[in-house]
Amino acid sequence: MNDNSQKKSMRDFLSKNSVQSVLAALLCIVIGLLVGYIALLIIDASGATAAIITILKNYFTYPSKAAELKYLGNTLVKAAPLLMCALSIQFCYQAGLFNIGAAGQYVAGAGAALYCALSLHMHWTVCLLAAIIAGGIFGIIVGVLKSYLNVNEVISGIMLNWIGLYSVNMLLAGVKETASPYTVTINSENPAALLPSLGLERLFSNNKYVTIAIPLSVIIAIVLKIILSKTVFGYEIIATGAAREAARYSGMKEKRNIIISLFIGGALAGCGAAFLFLSGYEQWSVTQSSVPGMGFNGIAATFLGGLDPIGTVFASYFIQHITSGGSYLDKNIYPSQISDFISSIIIYLCGFVLFFKMYLNKRLRAKKENAGEGGKR
Repeated sequence: MNDNSQKKSMRDFLSKNSVQSVLAALLCIVIGLLVGYIALLIIDASGATAAIITILKNYFTYPSKAAELKYLGNTLVKAAPLLMCALSIQFCYQAGLFNIGAAGQYVAGAGAALYCALSLHMHWTVCLLAAIIAGGIFGIIVGVLKSYLNVNEVISGIMLNWIGLYSVNMLLAGVKETASPYTVTINSENPAALLPSLGLERLFSNNKYVTIAIPLSVIIAIVLKIILSKTVFGYEIIATGAAREAARYSGMKEKRNIIISLFIGGALAGCGAAFLFLSGYEQWSVTQSSVPGMGFNGIAATFLGGLDPIGTVFASYFIQHITSGGSYLDKNIYPSQISDFISSIIIYLCGFVLFFKMYLNKRLRAKKENAGEGGKR
């Protein structure tokens, strides 16, 4: 009797959606790392084990605690905008939309923030707000095209990615350094545009790039979780994504919900760009011809996080952790892009999460039925 009770408790535990999402994510990570390890073996088998360990260790490769904390700070600085892009994609996905345009919305936010900081010499609060609005406007464009002209959001989002990239390149050409294609540093041109740290940098060996962006991104994730699970607006967003026609029949304004969802998604991605560039960690290159990968990496983070804002926090850190870890590989033997390869494998595997859940639920139902028949006998 006790054994049956334990089996029932285990089945109930495995039947929880959150547990299945975690198990599916762990399975994707393990397989992704295994495929990455095989790729390293093919390139050079002698150092493959050390290489995969280096990717996983990231900043732990440094011998001193101070250096570890400093480079942990760098990882978190880049994890914050990645989280915002992941939340952008996750929020829109709840409304039944695949916001691949998050990359372009991120670019628009970067352009607005840097232009306000370097050309208009605005305070960081204005620069951050400008980035949010710019990203939101790009989202609105996709939303209007989707709602009123039935233009697929993937097509319009991809097109706007490139429109945004070259527009921002032209916009920021007037504030670049004389001898390089990079924009001038905010620290030298307008220190008031830098995000404040509020003493956080002291926790990471005085890493000056650590700012309020890191805790703010986590707070935003928690707020989105509450909105989606505890509010009428969140219910309408999810209902619109689950069954648009049924939502319309029940009186919900599905077109408005689509536009608002994409505006919020764009605003989140734009805010993520401001979190990175207003920290002073990176400068924009006005000659770049490819869209920054942050928006696309957000796809991996949101699906790896089980399409849950809280899960996305941990997934975003993991994706950035292995991405940063790839930079410590021996460049004479292994390409640093191997970590991006692992991330892409994880993205691919995340597409099979639903099948994993279906298979697991099928097995659990079968065991439950067998247990029931055994009880009857």
